[in-house]
Amino acid sequence: MKIRIAEENTAAEKLIPPAAPDGSGIGVNYVDAYIKPLNVQTDDGHKITCKRKGLKILLSIDDKSGEAVMRRIEYGPDPRNILRQALLAASQGAGATFSVEDQNVFLEI
Repeated sequence: MKIRIAEENTAAEKLIPPAAPDGSGIGVNYVDAYIKPLNVQTDDGHKITCKRKGLKILLSIDDKSGEAVMRRIEYGPDPRNILRQALLAASQGAGATFSVEDQNVFLEI
């Protein structure tokens, strides 16, 4: 079942270095702004939470959770790609598949 959880936060791209330097090398200000809208309660009752803890992305879907490390060397230097790969890995750990289509964020559970 594919669930639309949020619209992609394109305004967060203004926080990508060098426009807004943060010293992290992975754009943590961008990451925080991007994942904030992903904390939702869906219409069919699924509770989805996403947060950053250091370099880790933690994604929970109801009682299942997954985590992934944002890897700059492997997926960088673009912070968008680093975050997308971390969200994909974290969603797989939670038993789902993360995708972005037409600026909408989906989880396939």
